[in-house]
Amino acid sequence: MPRPHGFRYVRHADGTVGITHQGRPAGTLRGSRAERFLSEAESGDAQLVMARWTGAYKHGNERTARDHPRNRSGGR
Repeated sequence: MPRPHGFRYVRHADGTVGITHQGRPAGTLRGSRAERFLSEAESGDAQLVMARWTGAYKHGNERTARDHPRNRSGGR
């Protein structure tokens, strides 16, 4: 599974944290959740932490799901 990439976060003066993925908003954290996120992001792999907190990470079964018969129509 490839490592997550393209995430960025910005701390705002009011204590909120905005997370973007490839330039698009992916989430906003406030209060104690923002503090917990910042401590995790600064102590570990920030890209992985942001992917996990926003829910924008791959599970490894996307290709299998794409090839399933009920998902084949229309998209290809």
